[in-house]
Amino acid sequence: MKLNRVHHIAIICSDYAVSKRFYTEVLGLTIVQEVYREQRDSYKLDLAVNDLYQIELFSFPNPPARPSRPESAGLRHLCFEVDDLDTIVAELDSHAVISEPIRVDEYTGKRFTFIADPDGLPIEFYES
Repeated sequence: MKLNRVHHIAIICSDYAVSKRFYTEVLGLTIVQEVYREQRDSYKLDLAVNDLYQIELFSFPNPPARPSRPESAGLRHLCFEVDDLDTIVAELDSHAVISEPIRVDEYTGKRFTFIADPDGLPIEFYES
């Protein structure tokens, strides 16, 4: 089996307006396309990271909550590679987004931190 790359990551949010603002204004992802699907009463927002389409943000009426803590089975988190973690943390602070204390990966020696999106999805920032 030959896999080329991850094509996209799909995220279902509970409050579309709040999550759209978070992913576009706070994280700075670029909108590729936004579609309202009337039959599903659902929005689908295609987002790009550095001009590469990678994230689909969905809204559905009353989606069930998915626990992320304690560590539950399933997809654990979404991670963005960054050049300067201190700058990222300062930008998050300017948007009143709380980040965990910066830690160091014991195997790579690289620094990282986590935040939560509006629905509690863990998001990691990993310094390259």
